[in-house]
Amino acid sequence: MTYAVIKTGGKQYKVKSGEILKIEKLPDSKPDTKIEFSEILAYGNDKSIEIGAPNVEGAKVEANLIKNSKNRTILIFKKRRRHNSRRKNGHRQEYSIIRINKIFSKDGKILSDAEKIAKVLKKDDVKEAENK
Repeated sequence: MTYAVIKTGGKQYKVKSGEILKIEKLPDSKPDTKIEFSEILAYGNDKSIEIGAPNVEGAKVEANLIKNSKNRTILIFKKRRRHNSRRKNGHRQEYSIIRINKIFSKDGKILSDAEKIAKVLKKDDVKEAENK
């Protein structure tokens, strides 16, 4: 099984084609569009691996953006006892759900293709990714 390690949103993700991921919100992105990740740190399979220094030049990963949304509200409550001082604040982190389609090597050859795997996108898969 071919995989790649991509960097997006200040985090690193090990991805396989056909996989559904919940990542930091991508700026200026609309649902049902293709996204291309060019910051590939490594790619390979069970037998061999190609590691970049720091990135593998020419390698890329294609994905489809499924949806953009926000997480549940996280409350931040600060209280200073005996000072009659308290502050309540909330935060909702934005995220994007993507589906990995293709993994390309540094010479442009397709290493893994989600259409060949033929995994059908189901609403249950999206809900499972949201809960991660």
